[in-house]
Amino acid sequence: MAPTLSVSLPYWQDQDPMQALEVADAAAKLGYHQLWVGEMATFDAFALASAVGSRPGGIPLCLGPFAVDVRSPATIAIGAASVAALTGRSVDVAIGTSSTVLVEQWHGRQRRSPAKHLEESAQILRGLLAGEKVDFTGRVESTRGYRLRLPAPRSGLTIAAFGARALACAALAADRVVLNLVTPAQVRRCVETVRAEADRADRPMPRVAVWVTAALDPAPEMTATVRRGIVGYLAAPGYREMFAEAGFGAITELARSGAHPREILAAVPDELPYAVGMFGDRATLAARLGEYRAAGADEVVVVPATSAADPAGLATLETVIRIHDDGDRRYR
Repeated sequence: MAPTLSVSLPYWQDQDPMQALEVADAAAKLGYHQLWVGEMATFDAFALASAVGSRPGGIPLCLGPFAVDVRSPATIAIGAASVAALTGRSVDVAIGTSSTVLVEQWHGRQRRSPAKHLEESAQILRGLLAGEKVDFTGRVESTRGYRLRLPAPRSGLTIAAFGARALACAALAADRVVLNLVTPAQVRRCVETVRAEADRADRPMPRVAVWVTAALDPAPEMTATVRRGIVGYLAAPGYREMFAEAGFGAITELARSGAHPREILAAVPDELPYAVGMFGDRATLAARLGEYRAAGADEVVVVPATSAADPAGLATLETVIRIHDDGDRRYR
């Protein structure tokens, strides 16, 4: 399959959350492959996806990643089927383990054997999303006797992964793997891991997507927005190791020390978002997009940085899709 270019809705802390709808409109109008509707601290993903689906355009949706310790497979399947029925859109689903802060502090749940929980949730979701009645009792997750009452969305299943065990799980259970806040070199290493695990299991290699924050000619306030958005990830398992590997171990140690978020933000260098994103003029964005693809990313998911200078990230989204179209006409 040809390389694809998608958009993930951004939920920047210092921006109006309602701009997500404007970003969705831009992604649909510009012809992006898919719109990812995530869930963390603002919108319920199913509610926002239903609102997006009521607007013009027909861009397919991917919902999540949902934290498997917060949402059960049945609630995820019901939500996906609901969005598909209410909007008429194609709906894929992504799952992940999320962070200790989100799972244990925000939701009061426990993170239980994360890799095993991903594996078991994926197994249950496969059946439920296909419209099957699923009876399953695993080490962490279980379900008995439920079948969707709405038409089955037959969603593709994506797993968000970083560590070796999660990548192995994704290689065995997912249609697609998604990476976030990673350098091209880290994408290459993760792709190699997933390919080796898939080959070992004699299973087709899942496609690999990577979320990449992007901004065309970023103004200082755009860089500040992205730096602020990174703070919450610096101490999270998986992310902190990837940041340290990329050369930012000092800031991850500060985050782990319990320092106040203001102190952490002040210490985040501009080089960090540049290391795991696409920022600059058109030529720089084109070169960076090429690096992620050369590293093995089948799909680059643009997370647009937004500001008063570039509302809804429209200038960025227009530029990146033109780069994609100019460079990939051979696939059309």
